[in-house]
Amino acid sequence: MQVRPVTGMPRERYRVVIRYALWVLRWTFITIGAVAAASMVFARIYSVNEQFYDPAQFAIGLAGLFSVGCGVMLMLLTRNSRLRVELQSAKARCEALADGIWELKEAEARATSLLEAQGDVIVRRDKDGRITYANDAYCTLAGETREALLGSTAGLKSIQQGRSNVLPDGTHLHDQQVMTPAGPRWLAWRDVVVWAEQAESAEVQSVGRDVTDRMDAERALADARDAAESANSAKSRFLAVISHEIRTPLNGILGMAELLRDTTLTPEQATYVRATRTSGEALLSLIEEVLDFSKIEAGKIELASEPVSLTTLIEDVVELVSPRAQAKGLEIAADVDERLPERVLGDATRLRQVLLNLTGNAIKFTETGGVSVVVEAGSAEGEVAFAIRDTGIGIASNQQARIFHEFEQADGGTNRKFGGTGLGLAITRRIVERMNGRIELESVLERGSTFRVVLPLSEAPATDAARFAAPALEGHAALIISPPTVEVCLIKRRLKRWGATVERASTGLAAEVMTEQRWDALLVDHSVGFEAAAEVATGARDTVMRRIILITPGERHRLPALKEAGFTGYLVKPVRAASLKAQLAAAPEFENITAAAEPNDPGANAPDESTPSLSILVAEDNDINALLTRSLLTRLGHRPEVAPDGAAAVESWQAAQDAGSPHDVILMDVHMPGVDGFEATRRIRAAETNSGKPRTRIIALTANACEEDRNACLESGMDGFLVKPLVRERLIETLTSSSGKASAAA
Repeated sequence: MQVRPVTGMPRERYRVVIRYALWVLRWTFITIGAVAAASMVFARIYSVNEQFYDPAQFAIGLAGLFSVGCGVMLMLLTRNSRLRVELQSAKARCEALADGIWELKEAEARATSLLEAQGDVIVRRDKDGRITYANDAYCTLAGETREALLGSTAGLKSIQQGRSNVLPDGTHLHDQQVMTPAGPRWLAWRDVVVWAEQAESAEVQSVGRDVTDRMDAERALADARDAAESANSAKSRFLAVISHEIRTPLNGILGMAELLRDTTLTPEQATYVRATRTSGEALLSLIEEVLDFSKIEAGKIELASEPVSLTTLIEDVVELVSPRAQAKGLEIAADVDERLPERVLGDATRLRQVLLNLTGNAIKFTETGGVSVVVEAGSAEGEVAFAIRDTGIGIASNQQARIFHEFEQADGGTNRKFGGTGLGLAITRRIVERMNGRIELESVLERGSTFRVVLPLSEAPATDAARFAAPALEGHAALIISPPTVEVCLIKRRLKRWGATVERASTGLAAEVMTEQRWDALLVDHSVGFEAAAEVATGARDTVMRRIILITPGERHRLPALKEAGFTGYLVKPVRAASLKAQLAAAPEFENITAAAEPNDPGANAPDESTPSLSILVAEDNDINALLTRSLLTRLGHRPEVAPDGAAAVESWQAAQDAGSPHDVILMDVHMPGVDGFEATRRIRAAETNSGKPRTRIIALTANACEEDRNACLESGMDGFLVKPLVRERLIETLTSSSGKASAAA
């Protein structure tokens, strides 16, 4: 605690004391003078009248003299009192002034101590750039004493300037790297204009903070980001290359297995072919998952917004995975509430990927029972809920959160038994979240699981496309003869929503139930056995007009016998809503269908006589893939010609043009040595433009399935895109489209 310093008497008090002393002396002299004057008067009286002495006059003189003395004393006392009051007031003012001076000195000392103690660098310069103040931190950083810096224009040596900005109030913010005795340091300066107390003009006060650590961290972060982007780019290139290299032989494996399956095989050989194809498809699925996860992790996933038919999308997904379910003896079915918008705005490709992943998992982890896909309105307006339910092994409650993480499965035993990378659900979750939706899970061990995806999907603008209209079945009754399978439960639910009265019974009670009331439709599931189904149909010939059998695609060869048994129609499982509506509304007449070819029957894949034979140029550098594509095209009834690289493809195309027998289609591999598919396409398009020849349809063949490759193919002048391994159905679809365009051009 500081003590007030001892000070002498202030100048003002000296003035008061001296003035008082002079005033006393002045009146003292006046009094003495008055007494002297009176004495002289008395003396004169005596001198005039030597023997005369008048007591009265003498008393009067003394009284007057006393009065004068009293008056003088009174004046002295009054003046003394006034001077004492003034002296006290002056003393109080002096005390207050001393206190103020002491407080100002203390505040100045405290401010100076704070400025010197803080770590920020502070310097003040006048209009000529001369330093008028510098704190200890600045002196230390400059390596000079304060005396050497004050009045000089020297300062910190600048190495480089960084970011700079001027605030609305005129404050200048800037970064600067300076050289110090300790080496280069970065300072963040804040320059403001200030007015010194005795300065003639404004000064600039600069406050700098050492941000070297921050700048080093930012530089390290930028370097790390650049390194990460470089690594990510390298990873993407690696994945693209390795994907192509893996897909190329995989295309040969799957394609050859497909061709081999179409030949006459013994049961043992057919088993080996199926195993080969299953293993190849599993490997392809793993590759797709890794590529998808890589794109999502890199933030390169983009979502489209296009009209999507919910019913068509869901039924296509279920139909696509149904062979896997039926191969395991499982039921799979879908039900889309027709009260939902027929078409919504969304990304059909990503939504299909999510549903395929969830339904595929449901089939994988289910051994008995079935899988259902139910689409209905969500809890909030504009939401659509997709529920995938299975009767599989279920997931323990303490494992349910883990399965949505990368490379995680319910437990190690699951991974060993069912395989997989553990990426499927992680990819699904990220896609759903990218679509602003959510995914929920309910599961009970040994009883099954329900994955529920809820997405905000707005209704698409109305188009001229026909909207599915649910039939009005009020007053109609339908009887279903079947165990309580997944498909039958959803059919029953759908018919009730359409207004019909629906009952389900087993085959043993069929005859009894049919006699209880009049039925408008009878649906019999193949699971009851075909002999039992035939008996039910025969017994209902006279009582039920529409008698419908539910079969799987592999049971089409039984249709003639089922027609003879009395069925008037059939539905292929999984049942589409439009097919069910058509069977209930159509005339009860069985279609004229011949028995379908058995599997592994070579005649089943004979070329369709109605399909035009196309001249197709195949540009493929891989011998196995070239053999596969040529064999596949030949089996489809086309005339393939193979070119080993892009340059040979251009020459073959030109030769065919000159000979007057141009190719109808070119299947162009994208990655070939020398002249690749892109360059070959550009050369062909340039030649067509220069010669005015008709445009030849060019379809890209590539193992890279990403959007960038698709865009690159289209930009080079190609008309289509086929991903390896080639899928027969997709190839047929593409060539059929090409044959139509070729016919139109002709």
